[in-house]
Amino acid sequence: MKTNIKKLFTALLALQLGWFAACTSDFEEINSNPNSPETVPSSLLLPTILRTTANQHAGQAWGIGNVVMQYTAKIQFTNEDRYNWGPFGDPYGSFFNAQRDIANIIKISEPLGQNNYVGIAKVVRAVQYAFMTDAYGELPYSESIQAKDGINYPVFDSQEAIYEGILKDLREANELLGTSTEAVRGDILFGGNILNWKKFANSLRIRVLMRISLRKNPSTELQQILANPTQFPIFTGNGDHAVLQHLPDVPNQHNLYTTRSGSFDEYRLSKNMELTLKGLNDARLFAYAQPTNASAAGIVGNPADYSGVPNGLSDEEALQYSPSGDPTKGGSNFISRVGFLWTCAACTPRANPIGYQSILMNYSELQFLLAEARERDYITSGSAEEYYLNGINASFDYYEARYRVVNLPQIADRLNIGNEYFSQPSVSYTGTQAEKLAKIGTQKWIALYFSGLENWYDWRRTGIPNIVPGPAAFEPNVPRRFMYPSSVQALNEDNYRAALARQGEDRISTRVWWDVAR
Repeated sequence: MKTNIKKLFTALLALQLGWFAACTSDFEEINSNPNSPETVPSSLLLPTILRTTANQHAGQAWGIGNVVMQYTAKIQFTNEDRYNWGPFGDPYGSFFNAQRDIANIIKISEPLGQNNYVGIAKVVRAVQYAFMTDAYGELPYSESIQAKDGINYPVFDSQEAIYEGILKDLREANELLGTSTEAVRGDILFGGNILNWKKFANSLRIRVLMRISLRKNPSTELQQILANPTQFPIFTGNGDHAVLQHLPDVPNQHNLYTTRSGSFDEYRLSKNMELTLKGLNDARLFAYAQPTNASAAGIVGNPADYSGVPNGLSDEEALQYSPSGDPTKGGSNFISRVGFLWTCAACTPRANPIGYQSILMNYSELQFLLAEARERDYITSGSAEEYYLNGINASFDYYEARYRVVNLPQIADRLNIGNEYFSQPSVSYTGTQAEKLAKIGTQKWIALYFSGLENWYDWRRTGIPNIVPGPAAFEPNVPRRFMYPSSVQALNEDNYRAALARQGEDRISTRVWWDVAR
């Protein structure tokens, strides 16, 4: 009896195992969710990484870059303006998350021979790492985003090594782009124009080389780029530069165009920018700011209708600030808002969702870089004065065109400048080399309005223009970097500590590798 029961049990077990094997032979196929694929084409990954890159440039420009470089100042909640900075979670978090998708584009596209996608991914990787390392200093680089390979605690690479990697990516991108025939889809930056990506790669290379020029002489590589425009094309006009055109609706609506005013309306014209533009008789005053409410000038006024607020005031002082000194004429109605291109939907009915573009790098910046390089004899190509004048004209032309897009010809017409602007002693390309470099730096600073953190990075290298901390500043000097996110300190402490031992304290006053004291 026991034997029969045992045989019966064995038979039933065999039947069950056979049934289970039959049911699970295509288990992976049956349990794959077609609406949630494990691998996606590069064309679907690309828009997200480009949008993330642009949003960080726009958000950091609004919250930090414009304030620390005194284009704008806050009239309440003035912590950013007073350098009361704690650890910064972004761009660190956003960009390292995006780096996974960038690596996936390369992994997917390389075996398929899709060199255009690979080249674009390398350019964007370079953009993001340059932005991050200039903000923080040393970063996980050679061992980053390799958790699947068992590297959960990546080492921090030196900034010098990161810059070598950035330049390598840009050189390789230039070589790869255009060597395959696939049409690039999902390119919300250049619309699949591969030549523009090559121009961006080489123009960005010039920025990178100039960034580290106090550490490494950039002459050889700069000359190589400029000597062969066919092999190494660069931006040749405003139509080339890397700016993301936003659309009226999500997901490509820009993050400043919102029905929420609040914090957006706290950012107003800085007194430093106001005085600089008025001192130069510079019509970009009408582009970068609005007339005060108290002036009743409307869309555009005379220079006297624009007033800024000093940077670095306490909350109470900033909120009550009076440009005239009359305490009865203080407060927000007497301070200019930022220009109409950047205004929020709740701030004015003239807000337009397509006016603003997120600037990754523009033609004007490139021309000022070349003007400086020529003035410092890093290059022998071209004329420093010509590059300088090109940069100024490109900036005016860009904003004139943007204001025509949003149908504000009253402002656009003011930006059509004549020779009288360039004939001013404070603008004309004359003087000693130091005076010429100061003019290049000043005009570049004006032109870099709303350009991510590039204005801050460039100021740390050049010291131009003169930026003085406000009276209520928490720190005696302008910050030199971001503090690492708290999550890095908590989750990768040993490597974080090792980075600080090389770089210096995790303070906003610590200089990064290329930021050489002069």
